[in-house]
Amino acid sequence: METPKGDYCARTFRWIPCIFIILVIGWSYYAYVVELCLFTVDSMAQKVLYITFYQFFFFMFVWAYWQTIFTEPRNPSSKYTLPEGMYERMVNAPDEPARQEIIKDFASSLPGMELRTMQGGFRHCTVTARLKPDRCHYCSVVKQCVLKMDHYCPWVNNCVGWSNYKFFVLFLFYGLAYCVFIASTTFQHFILFWSNDLRASGLSKFSILFLFFGSAMFALSLTTLFCYHIWLTTKNRTTIESWRAPIFRTGPDSNGFNLGVKRNFEQVFGEKVLLWGVPIFTSLGDGQSFPVRLMQGDVESGLATNRDVADQPEDQQQISFENYTCETGQISGANVKTPLKEIGNYQ
Repeated sequence: METPKGDYCARTFRWIPCIFIILVIGWSYYAYVVELCLFTVDSMAQKVLYITFYQFFFFMFVWAYWQTIFTEPRNPSSKYTLPEGMYERMVNAPDEPARQEIIKDFASSLPGMELRTMQGGFRHCTVTARLKPDRCHYCSVVKQCVLKMDHYCPWVNNCVGWSNYKFFVLFLFYGLAYCVFIASTTFQHFILFWSNDLRASGLSKFSILFLFFGSAMFALSLTTLFCYHIWLTTKNRTTIESWRAPIFRTGPDSNGFNLGVKRNFEQVFGEKVLLWGVPIFTSLGDGQSFPVRLMQGDVESGLATNRDVADQPEDQQQISFENYTCETGQISGANVKTPLKEIGNYQ
């Protein structure tokens, strides 16, 4: 199908915020390394120290930003695509109950279909002709069903979801560290500027002034965003789920995916602590089915995929891991404990 001309225009305009950020980063590199370190700072040791730390923060910031922009959002696998005849019948169905009756058996056979619509039915997308696995949503900007969709971010021109959420959080972290470093190392020169004691050219003075103000303002905004997404990570929620609780078979539950702070963090950053700060993919699972917390007794009753342990101590929680195996117990028994061994992973 030929892409409409209007869509090409929209795609082009969506790059404007990214281009703005890239230009700001490029200018800050010149202003800090050349105008501040080479032309303004007198001490050679201070120059080397400033440039060395600056290069590290700059490299990690740009690496995380690149990964966030250019990592494609992951879509549900082909097994969630409705068979052609079923899709045609669903589209022609008179109402939602009739559509649910058509897809019921097919949806029940697939993993990761714990979440429901507000009416209690299976979630599906008529645009992409697919069933939506847990935490998957349709993004109208990228026109795809995105696994564990968090939000569309214009500053990265991409939809943030399961495949690049770690990169996005690291982008915020290293962006904040980059701005704080610049603001803290230019502060003394900023004070000298206002007291007219700064011995530098007019361009260097201008660069230092805007370096300090710009980095301080960006640091304030990034602090808010970073703290918010760290909070979401520790709760194992997406931005969408923070505004609207996911609906399980038993009803809405904002803590349905909450496994405890440590396990929640590992869902995004992986189990290898040394790789948490590196912008490479280490998130757990396949993005289509997720471990959920269970109510005490659900394991014994056989309802091992639906409910939540309401604020129990971590050592008393019963957890359902559809895409994991337990090495010390069976999911149908009461002794479900770590360690856990991952089956599916991102390729």
